[in-house]
Amino acid sequence: MKKRYDIKILGQELAVLSDAEDEQVANVVRFVNEKMEAVVMSREGLRALDVAILAALNISEDFLKLEGVNKDLCDRLESRSEKLIRLIESASE
Repeated sequence: MKKRYDIKILGQELAVLSDAEDEQVANVVRFVNEKMEAVVMSREGLRALDVAILAALNISEDFLKLEGVNKDLCDRLESRSEKLIRLIESASE
């Protein structure tokens, strides 16, 4: 069941609904705030919308890199698993 959370992102108060645990919501809020604050520190004078867009782009870039790493690891694991299965099958013949 979704729970309502009153959060603050870059000074803006928002009400959000989430199925996540309290700690997970707090971690997400902290992460987003850290990313947005990093953008603010790197370039002063940005509008809040620009900060949000740049932070979203940075987060997306990080996500896509990790997604690629995860896919590569899964592919390698699958390949090794198939080799092990073939070895086990040939040893039992």
